[in-house]
Amino acid sequence: MDTHSSIIIYNVTVYSENQTLKNGYIKLTNKKITEIGEIHQYVRQPKDHVIELSPSYKVIPGAIDVHIHGVNNADAMDGTAEALKTMARTLPKEGTTSFLATTMTQSNEAVEKALHNAGAYIEEQTSTDAEVVGIHLEGPFISPKRAGAQPPTHIQDPNVALFQEWQKAAGGHIKLVTLAPEQPNGLALTSYLKETNVVASIGHSDSTYDQVGEAIEAGASHITHLYNGMRGLHHREPGVLGAAYLRDELFVELITDGIHCRPEMVKLAYDQITSERMILITDSLRAKWLKNGTYDLGGQPVHVNDTTATLADGTLAGSILKMNDAIKNTMSFTNCSLEDIVKMTAENPAKQLNLFDTKGSLKIGKDADIVVLNENLDVEMTFCRGTLSFQKED
Repeated sequence: MDTHSSIIIYNVTVYSENQTLKNGYIKLTNKKITEIGEIHQYVRQPKDHVIELSPSYKVIPGAIDVHIHGVNNADAMDGTAEALKTMARTLPKEGTTSFLATTMTQSNEAVEKALHNAGAYIEEQTSTDAEVVGIHLEGPFISPKRAGAQPPTHIQDPNVALFQEWQKAAGGHIKLVTLAPEQPNGLALTSYLKETNVVASIGHSDSTYDQVGEAIEAGASHITHLYNGMRGLHHREPGVLGAAYLRDELFVELITDGIHCRPEMVKLAYDQITSERMILITDSLRAKWLKNGTYDLGGQPVHVNDTTATLADGTLAGSILKMNDAIKNTMSFTNCSLEDIVKMTAENPAKQLNLFDTKGSLKIGKDADIVVLNENLDVEMTFCRGTLSFQKED
């Protein structure tokens, strides 16, 4: 195809920023969305490359996964450009066009190596794969009581000076930090993150409801993987979960594999939080898109079967959830619409990461990060900044 030509996805249902067009088209030129309209409005140009489908095919903005450790035998903690390249090449298969490379609790040296590598990769990445739009630092500033699969030996108290060193190592690309604000210096780090335009997320935290309130006052605006690694709901102590339900200041991540929380709990969260504040994540690890077996997570063996990844003691250790399965599951568990899905996979994460001027919705002038779903909500095609990055084989 001529690199100067435009791609037109024609006769499809287009989920644009402000309306859903049943017999629509969308035009991609030079990495951007240049036209959206109904098919009768389309005027063909000589160099247009038209992909004609049917209205049962749906065009939505690419997903932005703000919490993902790895996929396809690669992990952000590997600290290599090749690992991030593998992630970026693989994720369009499941409809993800942007992501935060997510670290985990490890030695300071291992974390710094991963941050330096991710920062350098972000500066040099090309436009043909999913885009690393920043780094999610998950730990080590968390609660030992709520470690989950984070190695307890490397957990430490929140530390502004250390974070400053790490942000420098990352070239300023840390965009989100999961921390336990109730730990010593937790509120100080939360305030510093807010001041420097980094999202402070409450996770792996034993905070009480009131302590979450203090963290929100200090600048916290996000909850890491709802239900998992947090103080739960009690009728005399609402905890982190109660705050996630009730505090409108918070965007809330959820892993909708039906394992990290039961389908009924996904529906309960959705009914309370709604698509206005919820963000779907995968929290996946290197075993995603691989066969069953034993893999590594932060130096710990993880046993993977068809649906579940666990440590030796049975602790859940991230997921093998694909984003398009998260979409299907969420619609099944909650009866939400695809418009709601677009909010939870694209619009909300883009707004939270300050990217909504270029990503997170289908609008003229925005990056051409586009996913075509068939009638079964399987991914047919994914375009990353206007380049076809994945096409389903017949």
